[in-house]
Amino acid sequence: MQPPARRLRRERWRPGHFGKAPQSGMLRLPSPSMRKNTMERLAILGALHEEIADLLAAMDPGAAVHRIAMRDFHVGTLWGTPCVIALSRIGKVAAAATASIVIREFQVSRVIFTGLAGGLHPDVEVGDVVVAHSLMQHDMDARPLFGQHEIPLLGRVRFESDAELSKRLLDSAGDFVRGRAIEGAARAQARVHGGLIATGDVFVSHAEEALALRARLPDALCVEMEGAAMAQVCYESGIPFAVLRVISDRADHAAKTDFTAFLENVARVYTAGILAPLLKARAL
Repeated sequence: MQPPARRLRRERWRPGHFGKAPQSGMLRLPSPSMRKNTMERLAILGALHEEIADLLAAMDPGAAVHRIAMRDFHVGTLWGTPCVIALSRIGKVAAAATASIVIREFQVSRVIFTGLAGGLHPDVEVGDVVVAHSLMQHDMDARPLFGQHEIPLLGRVRFESDAELSKRLLDSAGDFVRGRAIEGAARAQARVHGGLIATGDVFVSHAEEALALRARLPDALCVEMEGAAMAQVCYESGIPFAVLRVISDRADHAAKTDFTAFLENVARVYTAGILAPLLKARAL
């Protein structure tokens, strides 16, 4: 006669149970801060293949590829720095999911998101580089329960990037755009900016949408679709992060054409050109 099957106890969540210790028999997984990293590994994420293509091509031979949640995570060494590089795909959910995976599965110690963006601020032009000092979700609106743009239950509107990582990206981007101007590969007045980046699940491609965003967020330098979601995950996980964006368009009626051309011809050059000196110097 078979012994009766053991009945597992299931705990149901109830309001007010935030932070309670798990009952006996329940499995508690360690948070990233409770696990020891075997090495200091950098994560580099991009939403489109062209934005990270030259980085993948430059990885040392023998890089391993791990397939998780329909994404390929390339783990190895890039210009002397241990890295995991991944294509997040487009949008806030995709970026947040990818950031969560590199933090939990690969125990990265910092995250950089790179790619293109649409210029919003009058001082930001196509070909300029923007490094985030902070990021926010321009389409987050849970009023009247929470303030406009406020992340529910976090009490925050903006997420500040790591100051040291951001400064190093700003300095390297400045060197890069000056070098391209001297070589005649870019317009001489290309500039580097540091400030607010706005994120939302919409590709802004109409002048009316851009004008509305400028009126609501006058200090936003550019608009994209992933950065603030990644930033929120890193903030909640205690992981330093930075965001690097190259301006491909002015978020207007010409955005689709300008973005596509810039993506195919320029995006990979900027990303690799700015990150390579820092990685070679072990500065990231």
